[in-house]
Amino acid sequence: MTLKEDWSATTYLRFEDERTRPSADLLARIPVATAGLVVDLGCGPGNSTELLGRRFPQAEAIGVDASPDMLAAARKRLPAASFIEADVATWAPERPADVIFANAVLQWLPNHAVLLPRLISLLAPGGAIAIQMPDNLDEPSHRAMREVALDPRWRERLAGASAARTTLPSLEAYYDMLRPHAAQVDVWRTTYAHPLDGAEGIADWLKATGLRPFLDPLDGGEREAFVAAYVERARRLYPALSDGKVLLRFPRLFIVATRA
Repeated sequence: MTLKEDWSATTYLRFEDERTRPSADLLARIPVATAGLVVDLGCGPGNSTELLGRRFPQAEAIGVDASPDMLAAARKRLPAASFIEADVATWAPERPADVIFANAVLQWLPNHAVLLPRLISLLAPGGAIAIQMPDNLDEPSHRAMREVALDPRWRERLAGASAARTTLPSLEAYYDMLRPHAAQVDVWRTTYAHPLDGAEGIADWLKATGLRPFLDPLDGGEREAFVAAYVERARRLYPALSDGKVLLRFPRLFIVATRA
């Protein structure tokens, strides 16, 4: 998986409220009062960019993403904002930003010890970078992906799928990684619990994100077979609750760092 592959805005937005909630929680912790330039890295369909615009209505807002489909949805949603197709790992603004917002994107990129200090260097003095990353690789939902990928039907082609996402270091490691480059570092972890419509609902959620490295190398019939096998495994891991729903636990790691 690379951030240059296209993503489906329609699939992603099926769970817009649930996906936007961490953005709102992250935004509330940014210690910047006013901003002239705010950047939304990995802006997707613009739901997080919209939140940034509400928080900083006087600022110029730029969304950056590598997916044309996501950017088309973002431009339709927010015609007054600027959206740029670029690799978020290397893109830089023309002038220092007051806020860099990176919601659910940096987990796809390696070498955070180099990447995150570089992003801090793109901030104006007193500016802040705000990061949220799923930290759920050890959850049953993601262990099941890796187990289904061992099926002989596709094991060889999916050998590298598990390495598509970066395994996140500890909170302590991120603090030590960023503290030499920042005046203040705030790190925390939150586990959300999302009621979904059974194992099928879990698969529908993950088709737009976590399952993509496993589904993209397969053809149409194989994708259907993979999802069916995944749903069957997930059904055993997530028993129905009293109302028929299942509860998807979703840990997320948050970082807010302020440049001196």
